[in-house]
Amino acid sequence: MNRDPALARLRAGAEVFDLVVVGGGASGLGAAVDAAARGHRVALIERDDFAKGTSSRATKLVHGGVRYLRQGDISLVMSALHERGRMRRNAPHLVHDLEFVIPGYAWWEAPYYALGMTIYDRLAGKWSFGRSRKLSRAQTIELLPTLEPHGLAGGVLYHDGQFDDARLATSLARTAVDHGAMLVNYCACTGLRKESGRVAGVLARDLETGAEFEIRAKAVINATGVFVDEVRRFDEPEGAPLVAVSQGVHVVLPRHFLPGETALMIPKTADGRVLFAIPWHDRVVVGTTDTPGLPAAIEPRALPEEVAFIMEHARKYLSRDPLESDVLSVFAGQRPLVNRSGAGSTAALSRDHTIVVSPSRLITLTGGKWTTYRKMAEDVIDQAEKVAGLAPRPCVTADLPIHGASETGRVFEPSSNAQHAKGQGTDLPYLSIYGSDAPAIAALANSEPALDVPLVAGLPMRQAEVVWHARHEMARTVEDVLARRTRALLLDARGSIAAAPAVAHLLARELGRDESWIAAQTAAYTALARGYLLRAPARAELVAPPGLPAHS
Repeated sequence: MNRDPALARLRAGAEVFDLVVVGGGASGLGAAVDAAARGHRVALIERDDFAKGTSSRATKLVHGGVRYLRQGDISLVMSALHERGRMRRNAPHLVHDLEFVIPGYAWWEAPYYALGMTIYDRLAGKWSFGRSRKLSRAQTIELLPTLEPHGLAGGVLYHDGQFDDARLATSLARTAVDHGAMLVNYCACTGLRKESGRVAGVLARDLETGAEFEIRAKAVINATGVFVDEVRRFDEPEGAPLVAVSQGVHVVLPRHFLPGETALMIPKTADGRVLFAIPWHDRVVVGTTDTPGLPAAIEPRALPEEVAFIMEHARKYLSRDPLESDVLSVFAGQRPLVNRSGAGSTAALSRDHTIVVSPSRLITLTGGKWTTYRKMAEDVIDQAEKVAGLAPRPCVTADLPIHGASETGRVFEPSSNAQHAKGQGTDLPYLSIYGSDAPAIAALANSEPALDVPLVAGLPMRQAEVVWHARHEMARTVEDVLARRTRALLLDARGSIAAAPAVAHLLARELGRDESWIAAQTAAYTALARGYLLRAPARAELVAPPGLPAHS
């Protein structure tokens, strides 16, 4: 996956693509994979980096939607459960089973939730991850030893899926390229190209050089998440908004607040929300909120009241109260919810996806969630074939291994939630998330011993991974590496700031950048990452670690 030749091909303008996808999040990348796997000629442009927005800020769950079961949306739950099973089969290096416990603090809660989870199991059918069961008080505490014991009557155990969202996005990008698609990040759609009143491509700008060009296509898919209305305005300046934005916030805590391999699920907080505390990459992710009415933002920030809500409930359900000083990172994401008239709040809006075709034939895909990305892609490419006048071809993604999975899809399954794997003689933490690319990364580390060291104390990522990201995963900035190719920003925002200079030097060596670029990248990332801290770090904490690689 190399940006320069892909960009050169797009700028040349010598071909007409079957489809151009605007947006490199879950829905856009899924669409590119589906179309390319069918044999169509596909280009995808992303204004920022792949999964920069909503698609890297999820709760890290692949699920049918327990809350939607409560709302009676059986068809959505069943479809999502089936897609959950396909995700684990097609990307076993990134998707795995996770046990959840719902605690009961009243005598009736455990039987009530057990009935609901039995229905959940039956809806999953052959795609089930495991049977739910009712737990005694002692069994509940054994699985969740840091759960608040006062008033606890028992609980229910059930199974759902967990994944790494940004890593799956990168793997989808590589899958699309493997099947012939042209992908370019940091390339903005600045308008639509029309012929005889019909959309016939996009106007684009390379944000690294400022160069502007056209990409011709038989159809254009707008898959820009919370920003779909911005692209729609290129087509219909006075069009009514299609999405409502809802913000979700998560707080990341050290692992000792929830040891073990079991997640905590609170199905109904005091204000009716669902709350999760989930072990993930040797941390605990607690969330989420559902705040309506905020403007779409590429870098949304958690509101004080959102953080206060999460911290209050974490203290309510955990025996050890987390303090602000315990928080390693706070991140916010925005959901694009289909704006249906008469809905009272974003919490009531459908998470299902919607496809809209404008009179000039712009195709917009919005709504949905990560779990159903593949089905969203199948539906939108079926529609795009009609709009573009393409001969229909069958969708093959239901059984298509995602890049990193072996041909059997079973070689690189993580053995634990820590996802710790060994390469060819080199012990690289988190290596299993790269799946079948893991041996090549290990070989890279072995070939250059200076790369076989951590980026910074306290974080497991190593320098070899950064080189891999630059050479094979289209990483262009320090943020690309620390926020999405690795998850350092979410796992420990302060530690990631300390790692930024090393990453900048490594990227500069790979991309041919100079010292001023290194300084600018380090400063930009530091400013970004400070927004993920509840308290700003002292100046001494921003000093670059020793042993940085020499710039060449």
